[in-house]
Amino acid sequence: MESADRRQHLRDILKHLILEPSGFTPEHAASGLHSIMRGEASDAQMGGFLTALRLRGVDTDPQMIAALAREMLSNALVPHINVQCVDIVGTGGDGWNTFNISTTSSIVAAAAGLAVAKHGSRASSSNCGSADLLERMGCDLSVVAPSDVAELINEHRFCFLFSSTFHPSMRYLAKTRRELGFPTPFNVLGPLTNPVRPGRAVIGVHSTSLGPIMAEALKILGRRNYAVVCGDENLDEISIAGSSQVWHIDDAGQIEHYSIHPRDFGVPTHPLSAAAGSTLDENQATLTRLLSNTITERDVAIRDFVLVNTGFLLYVGGKAASMKEGADMARHTLESGKAKALLEGFSQATQALRAQENSTTAN
Repeated sequence: MESADRRQHLRDILKHLILEPSGFTPEHAASGLHSIMRGEASDAQMGGFLTALRLRGVDTDPQMIAALAREMLSNALVPHINVQCVDIVGTGGDGWNTFNISTTSSIVAAAAGLAVAKHGSRASSSNCGSADLLERMGCDLSVVAPSDVAELINEHRFCFLFSSTFHPSMRYLAKTRRELGFPTPFNVLGPLTNPVRPGRAVIGVHSTSLGPIMAEALKILGRRNYAVVCGDENLDEISIAGSSQVWHIDDAGQIEHYSIHPRDFGVPTHPLSAAAGSTLDENQATLTRLLSNTITERDVAIRDFVLVNTGFLLYVGGKAASMKEGADMARHTLESGKAKALLEGFSQATQALRAQENSTTAN
């Protein structure tokens, strides 16, 4: 990686990318992002950079993805925690608009005993993002600062890391990404850039072709005991409808590819249409029923969807010895009310942080 004083301005990086694409390296990509995150680039330069990266196929190159992720992390606000955390997160963009499975699974897994640092944001490719749903459930997410994370995880085994809070330098790109209207390599960086750098994680990708690329990028970043998953329908979660592909990075950094099925969790299959997400209000009502153990017949598919994904996180996270044991633990955690109590406790803690901030401001 180039030293800070030798980094080039985005204008020069863009010229290199357009005129000499064969010589464009991961270091060039990182330098371009560095220039953006310092606020040095114009809107036109950022738009040109993102477009050229897409045409260059950077989102299919593990070395490039890892270099961009490393640069993002070097500019992130990093909480200091004293426990090993896990995360479960997807790239989005699969077009299925399913219910907020990873968000719900993160809550249930935390209530089952894992320490979860959930990295996420508002909706971009779905009707209801993780932050949107948690805020509707009473959580004040924007008040959570890096200095609050350790205590929240120690007290509740759960914390939500709002990407806009922990990656403030990415604000320079937000408008350009929104206006371009097509996916860029930055769409796959979210799951790679949790500032806590969890010790274990389950990462969903929106296409099976991206699975081995993401796994290799994670390996380059030094991640171990991570599992990249994709439903055979090109779903960025473990499918409840049939088989899913897994690229599992072990302790030694070896990537094992295998397939899993709901039957491995002792759970029946359901069509994906039965697990579709809806409006924010309806997703809130569904999550409330799930956590209160008052599900209706139409919630069964979503409940089983949560059991499969939570069960796999508990397995990858080392809490369960098998996928089926993980799903059984998830079912018990939901039915016992522990997941509901955990979310209520986290919500109340964030509200207390806001009240404390308001009191300090008033004084």
